[in-house]
Amino acid sequence: MATEQPTQVLILGIGNILWADEGFGVRALEALHRNYTFERPGVESNVRLMDGGTQGIYLVQDVRDANILVVFDAVDYGLPGGTMKIVEGDEVPKFLGAKKVSLHQTGFQEVLALAEMMGDYPDKLLLIGVQPVLLEDFGGSLAPEVKAQIQPAIDVALGYLAEHGINAIKRPVPLKANIDEAGSIADMELYESQRPSESEACRIGDTRVIHSEEFQVEYRPADIDGVSVALDQHLDGYRPKHQPGQD
Repeated sequence: MATEQPTQVLILGIGNILWADEGFGVRALEALHRNYTFERPGVESNVRLMDGGTQGIYLVQDVRDANILVVFDAVDYGLPGGTMKIVEGDEVPKFLGAKKVSLHQTGFQEVLALAEMMGDYPDKLLLIGVQPVLLEDFGGSLAPEVKAQIQPAIDVALGYLAEHGINAIKRPVPLKANIDEAGSIADMELYESQRPSESEACRIGDTRVIHSEEFQVEYRPADIDGVSVALDQHLDGYRPKHQPGQD
C-alpha cells in the first residue's frame, strides 16, 4: 500500500527590494521567516519559504512541486496605496498581469500557465497583494502605508494555511537578518538608516544620463515604426511628482 505523501507548501515572496514598494513581497516573506517557523523536532517540514525575487520563469519547478502556493507581492489593483487585497485560485493570474508593475509579474503569469500545461498546478493558490504607493524611487524602501501591511499580510497567510492544517509556531526570539552574508539590505530598518541622502544619490535614475545634453529624458509615448505607443503610463501614479526636465 502506497504511503500518502504530505501536502507540499510553498510560500513565495516576489518583487525587487531595490525598487521601493515593488519589494513588498520579499520583505513580507523575510518578516515571516524571522518571526515564525513551521519546523518541529523530529518531523521533516513540508513548508518552504522562498525569496523568488524577479526570477520569473525560473520558478516553474518550485511551483510545480507545490500543492499549496501562497504568494506575497505588490499588485496594481487600482485601489488606494497601501490597500491589501486577497485573491484565490483561478483569479490569481488575472490580477498578476492586468496592470503589471514590473516584468516579474508577467513572468510569474507564465510560470503558472506552464505549471498548468505540465499538469502540476497547485491545488490551492493564494495571492496576498498590496497596492504600491511609490515605485520610481531607486534604492528606496517601502512607503509607510505599504510597510504597515507586512504583519496583516502574514496574518492572512498563517490563517489560510491553518485552515488547511498547516500551523506555524511563533519564534520566542526573532531571527537576526543575515547581514554578514547579504549586507545591510537584508535588514530593512538598517538598510533604510544607511541610505544616502537624495543629494548624494539620485532617486529617479543615473545623473550622468539625466543631466547630460546628449540624452533627452522625459516620460512620453514612444514612436515605434511610426506608431505612437504609450509606455508604462499606468505607472505614472507611482512616480515622484518631480520629474527630470521640470526645473
